Amino acid sequence: MSALENNPGLQTAARTLLRLAFGFLFLAHGWQKYFQFTIESTTAAFGQMGVPAAGLIAPVAATLEIAGGAAIILGLLTRVFAGLLGLQMIAALFMVHASGGVFVENGGFELVLALAAGALALLLTGPGRISLDALIFKGKNSEKALANA
Repeated sequence: MSALENNPGLQTAARTLLRLAFGFLFLAHGWQKYFQFTIESTTAAFGQMGVPAAGLIAPVAATLEIAGGAAIILGLLTRVFAGLLGLQMIAALFMVHASGGVFVENGGFELVLALAAGALALLLTGPGRISLDALIFKGKNSEKALANA
């Protein structure tokens, strides 16, 4: 198993797969808030769920999910957006979904927990070598920045 764990190609593939999958899910989550539910309906739903300042939080959350999801797909400022989205999902878990139990069909936290875990995994591992972060930071004469990419 050690040969697999230390294989740079597999590390790159795993990070890229995480970025593409979770970036897409966040982007879709925000898109749904804007264009399927509308921000007005999302704001009303947030208010009914007890989210404070729902009129501010709903568009900020939806915008972060769209912009952050797109940035993560591209591998641009990956750790910044992954951290912000991870925190957003943890807040959603405790503020809204924890009382619904595990399963999403009951309003539970399984989806937001999975999204938080994916985002936080990207925060910890970085975007990988196939990313705009790696391309940008490669030219900054910083081995540390590229190693963390």
